[in-house]
Amino acid sequence: MDFAPKPPPTRSEAALILVAALVSIYAVSQFLRNSIGVIANDLARELDLSATQTGLLSSAFFFSFAAVQIPIGILIDRYGPKRTMLGTAVLTVLGTALFALASSASLLIAARVLMGLGCSTFFMAPLVIYARRFPPERFAGLTSLQMGLANTGTLAATAPLAAASAAFGWRASFLTVAVLTVVIAGIIAVAVPRDPRRDGPEESWGAAFRGVAAALKVPSFWPVFFMHLTTYGCFASVIGLWGGPWLSDVHGADLAARGNVLLLGATAQIVGMLMWGAMDRFWGSYKRPVLIGGAATILLLAVLVFVPLDRRWAALWFPLFGLCVAYTPILTSHGKSLFPSTLTGRGITLMNIGTMGGAFLSQSVTGMLIDVVGRSDQGLYRPEGYRLVFASLAAWLLLSLIFYVRAIDPHPSRYATKS
Repeated sequence: MDFAPKPPPTRSEAALILVAALVSIYAVSQFLRNSIGVIANDLARELDLSATQTGLLSSAFFFSFAAVQIPIGILIDRYGPKRTMLGTAVLTVLGTALFALASSASLLIAARVLMGLGCSTFFMAPLVIYARRFPPERFAGLTSLQMGLANTGTLAATAPLAAASAAFGWRASFLTVAVLTVVIAGIIAVAVPRDPRRDGPEESWGAAFRGVAAALKVPSFWPVFFMHLTTYGCFASVIGLWGGPWLSDVHGADLAARGNVLLLGATAQIVGMLMWGAMDRFWGSYKRPVLIGGAATILLLAVLVFVPLDRRWAALWFPLFGLCVAYTPILTSHGKSLFPSTLTGRGITLMNIGTMGGAFLSQSVTGMLIDVVGRSDQGLYRPEGYRLVFASLAAWLLLSLIFYVRAIDPHPSRYATKS
């Protein structure tokens, strides 16, 4: 019996497969960067790690990730996003496998460095692929899908990783992630078309670095950069650092209650990213939704400074905050729109340095502020210290928002209207 050959995928099906593969590879990055917290006690007990070693282990990923962003931007523009991403995926697999097999703190840290290097392209390269493969008006929506859906990796690094580690061990869990990364990379190799720019003349390395300087000089770079610096820093400092201690010290929440409330905030951020992703097309503007989301975030932070919320209202505050601060896809789209196609990779990676650097700065400075106020007689951080943290985050974001008002707004709908 003869069977007719299976028809090739339609254009929409091919696009769906491409987006799913790129989201999945970024979800691996989100999982790996957030995976230490859940298994930290197991690692310390099994390998006799000190607190300093555990802290270095966690931060090694972010250090190596941020350190190579400018070279990664050059590589993306020089060799294409597909080849660059597949090359670094090899490092991700090696780092994850080494982590699963490591028998000492030094090997664990080396593995985390490899993971950070490997994952350093998993957000930037897909954005460049979207910019080159889809119409400009689709970029913000695709960015929101990339950022929002990939955050399932963050969720997987919490309760699911804990359950897998309990059932199979943390080493087997990470080996599974290494194998999954190989599968996703294989799909990307097939699903992502050949970069049309790869056959063109390659610029020299000197010209590539001059391109970084040129990206820094594009109109409105700095206003948008400072919004990147403060927006994610607010989220990382509240949801990722001080939200849990605040719930514990000020509202007496236990571990389960803190986890549930923070999960609401993180989940709301994912939903918010998907919602905000279409707002630029609705308003025909990048700036307007960023200004609205930034102003709402400032107001919510001000509530924690001036209004003594009880525990029930505090639990409601976190999902509202997650929704409002999730305008980062629009902000990322605004940043991308500033650069010509020859500088897209370098421009986006420079913005990402602002995102990662802002999280580092905000967490470091707010920790110092809490220490300035000190602890109560019961050994808890004082409410005044937390209010100082929330006030400083609101003030930092407000200053950036005032600066951001001056930025140009090159939304494609404006040009369509003029034509």
